[in-house]
Amino acid sequence: MRRITRLIAYVLVLAAGAAGCGGPDPGPAAPTGAAAPATTAPATRSDTPTAPPPSPAPGDHTLHLPWEGRTRDTLLHAPPGYRPGTPTPLVVVLHGRPSNATAVRETSRLDATADRHGFLVAYPNAPQRAWNGIGCCTDADDVGFLRHLVGELVATWGVDPARVYATGFSAGANMAWKLAVEGSDVFAAVAPVSGGFTGGRAYDDSGYKPPRPVSVITFVGTSDRSHASMIEGIGRWRDNLACRPGRPAFVDPGRGIGRTTAKCADGSEIVDYVVTDMGHAWPGSPAYPPVAVDANEVIWDFFVRHRR
Repeated sequence: MRRITRLIAYVLVLAAGAAGCGGPDPGPAAPTGAAAPATTAPATRSDTPTAPPPSPAPGDHTLHLPWEGRTRDTLLHAPPGYRPGTPTPLVVVLHGRPSNATAVRETSRLDATADRHGFLVAYPNAPQRAWNGIGCCTDADDVGFLRHLVGELVATWGVDPARVYATGFSAGANMAWKLAVEGSDVFAAVAPVSGGFTGGRAYDDSGYKPPRPVSVITFVGTSDRSHASMIEGIGRWRDNLACRPGRPAFVDPGRGIGRTTAKCADGSEIVDYVVTDMGHAWPGSPAYPPVAVDANEVIWDFFVRHRR
């Protein structure tokens, strides 16, 4: 019966053109204060001259790393209190599809969160404005590239390898789920926002799970057109890792935001926030209608509690 239910949910998501895999990110119907859509040039060939790598220091930087015959760009923000050589946490932020690093930087506003709490933020660009996530959308070795990016930041920027995290929006959230499985030796925890454990092996392979513990916190809006698929993906993740969910609880006075925590057999946990009437959005971002939860602060509190 559960297999039939999953198949039905999958068909419904395909019919709707799910943002994470089957089509472009829809964004909010009428975002408030949203930045204009940003564009980025395709990744350049690796033999194209590039600027020398930036020296580690507070502020905004652009990294140019060769990968698969091309140079891939990453925007990097270091908080005012950053000191080279001091072990520092890192959050990798993954944009949606079709989108880029500038857009998710403006939507998430994680630079300000990093300044308050003292972590580095990396916003990598996917070469075709889309990630090779679970079942979608390119054949690029994005997991390999993101490993390479983290390795460079550990070696040159003093990133603490025990405190490396990933988050992402929409199709970038799907990619964060993939990193939880295929990058569990690098990422201690992930935070997919408005994106699901859906598509490809996530649908039909119960063995598709992290070989070492990776904790997950995720946010889903009940008005998101991919809501059903994302909720089903949470259930599938719990099944794969033998997680035991606790009792759901409301976290706001208006009882519009439910939170459920599940403890998993490998020692990890998965926490899901379900936000009533929220669409395809980043909770707390000024680019979207306001909701009674600040995803950035909740995500960072969660990351602080998890390290490799």
